[in-house]
Amino acid sequence: MVFRKSFLLASIVLSCNVLANGIDFISYDKSALEYNKQHLDIKKSSFDALLAKANKALGSEIDPVTNKTLLPASGDKHDYFSFGPYWWPNPDTKDGLPYVRRDGEYNMATKSAATDKQRFIRFSKDVTDLGLAYYFTDNPVYAEKAIAQLNAWLVDPATRMNPNLNHAQAIPGIVDGRGIGIIDSRLLIPVLDSINILKDKLETSQYDAIVSWFSDFNEWLLTSNHGFEEDNWHNNHGTWYDAQVAAFAIFVGDNDIAKKRLRITQMRRIGSQFDMNGRQHGELERTRPWHYSNFNLEAYNHLGHFGDKLGVDVWQYEIDKHSLKKGYKYIAEYANKPNEWEYKELKGFDGSKAYVNLLYAKKAYEEAVFNDALSDLVKEKENSKKVANLLFK
Repeated sequence: MVFRKSFLLASIVLSCNVLANGIDFISYDKSALEYNKQHLDIKKSSFDALLAKANKALGSEIDPVTNKTLLPASGDKHDYFSFGPYWWPNPDTKDGLPYVRRDGEYNMATKSAATDKQRFIRFSKDVTDLGLAYYFTDNPVYAEKAIAQLNAWLVDPATRMNPNLNHAQAIPGIVDGRGIGIIDSRLLIPVLDSINILKDKLETSQYDAIVSWFSDFNEWLLTSNHGFEEDNWHNNHGTWYDAQVAAFAIFVGDNDIAKKRLRITQMRRIGSQFDMNGRQHGELERTRPWHYSNFNLEAYNHLGHFGDKLGVDVWQYEIDKHSLKKGYKYIAEYANKPNEWEYKELKGFDGSKAYVNLLYAKKAYEEAVFNDALSDLVKEKENSKKVANLLFK
C-alpha cells in the first residue's frame, strides 16, 4: 500500500503517539530521532527514501528460515544456513570440490533462496525500515507487518530460527559452518531498535520470547567454538563480534557483559587494528581496502555509541599513539580524493562509503577535517537520500 506523503506529513504534525522519551533505543540517538520527527521537512529526501523502503516491505512475503530447500549438516530446517560468498567451485576437480577462495569476488550462486542469507537480509532490513517508518509516521500498518516478521523469525515455534549460527558461511567440500559466518547476524543490531519501538504493540509473551531469543543467541556467541574463533579475528570480524555481543547484552539488560566487551574493544581492537597513522592493516591487505576499512568503522560507529550509553569511552581511547580517531581521520583525508588513494581496488573507489562513518566522526570529534570531508560528500545525491540521515540532527 502506498500512502500519500501529504497525508503522512499531516498525521505526523497532528499526532505524536510514539515518543522517543518512552523508547529504550539501543543503536539510535534518542534526541536526534525526536528532533527529526518534529522537523521532517529538513530531512525530506531521507524521509521519502525511508517510506519507499517501508512501503516496499509491506508487500514482502513472510519468508522464515524454515523455507529453505537445502538443509545444513544438522538436518534441522530451523538452523540458519549460508555459504561463504567468496568461495567458488574448484576448476581442477570434476565435482568442483573442495571450493576455492577468490577474495572480493562474490559468488552469486550463494544468494540462492535454497539457503538463508538473502531471506535473513530481507527480514532484517524490512524490520529495520518498518520500525523506523512506524516511529516517524505513527501508522500502525508498518508496526503490524514488522511484528508479523518478528513473530515468524523469532517467536513462532513452527518457523523460528534456532539461536545459533553453527552452519553460517559453510564451504562445500571443506566445512559445514564457520565462526566467520557470525558476520551475517550484524544486521540484527538495528532490529533491536525496531523491537523496542514496537514494544507497546507487541504482546508481552511475544516481547519476552524475543528477549529470550537474543539472550540465548548471545550466550551462544560467548560460549561456542564459532564465537571463540570470531572473537579472535584481527580485522572487521572481531570488531563486528564486539558490536553484536555488546548490542544484544544491552538489549537483554546485561550491561556488565556489554561493558566488559567494550573494554575488550578498547584494549584488544583499537591498539592492534590501527597504526599510528590510522591505517587499518587488516583491511588494507584485502582486494577491496577502501570498502573494508569503512566496513570496519561501521562497527565502531555502534561501539562508540554503546560506550556513550554505558560510560566506556571508545571514541577517545588511545594506546601507544594508536587511536580510533586517527582511523576516522585517515578515511576523511581520502574520501574526496580517489586519485590519491594508493591502494588497488578490485571494484573501484566509492567515496560515498565513508559518508555515514564521517557523520558519526563529526558528532564524536567535532573537528574541521570531518566537516570538510562531509561538505563535499553531502552534495552527492545518493548521500542526501540515505536513511541514516534521519539518525543525526
